[in-house]
Amino acid sequence: DGYILTNNHVVEGADELKVSLSDEREFVAKVIGTDPKTDVAVIKIESENLPMVTLADSEKLRVGDIVFAVGNPLGVGQTVTMGIVSAKGRNKVGILDGGYEDFIQTDAAINMGNSGGALVDAKGRLVGVNSAILSPSRGNIGIGFAIPINLAASVMNSLVVTGRVARGYLGVSN
Repeated sequence: DGYILTNNHVVEGADELKVSLSDEREFVAKVIGTDPKTDVAVIKIESENLPMVTLADSEKLRVGDIVFAVGNPLGVGQTVTMGIVSAKGRNKVGILDGGYEDFIQTDAAINMGNSGGALVDAKGRLVGVNSAILSPSRGNIGIGFAIPINLAASVMNSLVVTGRVARGYLGVSN
């Protein structure tokens, strides 16, 4: 239907969004909704016969599973790198200041420009959305993070249906 899942930090503050597909079609996209707390955004393009990806169940992902990070690192063009799932449920990493961190950690090379790209399993199913790296040099050192697709899809559905994400708040912390 033209909905594209990406990162909030990719679209935040943009005046115009352009989407380029691998078949060289280009589109102007509009923002459907964003959720800075999870770094998820949904944008939409208008067209037919658009490619789509099958969503996996990220809860079934295991440490050691092979994954592929797809993106456009440093603007060089579409790139795919391979690695493994290094950890699941990474939080308190400091990437989302005050947000909900629950990252898949991978050693698949994720560099600047991979944000919003797909993290797929060996069957080509989407398991996460590439989001960040942890590196003093701002380059890949094997510590990349992706938002699990179960979380990202839940946020996406809420943004598409209501335009926002509603959360309960209890007021308890540790």
